[in-house]
This record gives sequence, C-alpha cells and structure tokens, in this order.
Amino acid sequence: MTDLLQSGSEWLENRRTEHMARPVTYLRGAQTLEGVPATVGKTVFRLDTGYGQSERSEARDYLILASHLTLGVGDAPALPEPGDQIVEVAEGVAYTYEVMAPGGEPAWRWSDPFFLTLRIHTKLVKTEPA
Repeated sequence: MTDLLQSGSEWLENRRTEHMARPVTYLRGAQTLEGVPATVGKTVFRLDTGYGQSERSEARDYLILASHLTLGVGDAPALPEPGDQIVEVAEGVAYTYEVMAPGGEPAWRWSDPFFLTLRIHTKLVKTEPA
C-alpha cells in the first residue's frame, strides 16, 4: 500500500531541492562534500536566562536532503554533528557557517515527518574572498 502523504512529501522535497536550493560545501574534518543542494532558512531561539528574562538568538539554517549528506562509509547518509561546517559562496565571498545551536538545543532537526530533510542550525564563523 502506498502512503499518499509520504509520496507527496517526497515529491515536494525534491521540488524544493531542484528549484529553491543553492550549492554549498559541507565539511567534516578532512571530509568534503561539494555541490550539496541546500535551501537557506532561519530559526529563532528564545532561551530562558532566569529571573524572568530571555535571550533571543537566530541561527542560519540549511535544509538538506539526508540522502545528499554522505560522509560515512559508502553512500549511507551521515547526520550532522556540532563542529561540521557549511561553506556558501555569494558574490565572490565565501561564508563559513559552523553547525551549532544555542543553550543545549540540538544542532539539527528533522524538517519533515518522514525523515527526508535535515534542518541544520549554524552560526557564521568566518568570511573570506572566494
């Protein structure tokens, strides 16, 4: 039996990747994946700092199909890890973002109920000419 919702979600995620993504480079240690299609987004975190105050923090997110993140042995997808980096080039500038999230939040989340797309939270750590 075909799950219509899952089929629709797969179709939508493939269209997002085809028409709303830009190529980025994903780095983990000495491993490099170039040309990974990623859609840029953001997440706003509100962290309770105590005494009725909260701190607002914004992360630049990259939505990447899990099947495109093949850093392990063979073609099996790898889950993001804090410290991984994503390099995005725009108008002659290379922006390096590190996978991280504030206040003990997870550095990534599944973006859909069928575990197709990773929403990876990052912070800008370096800017240099491309």
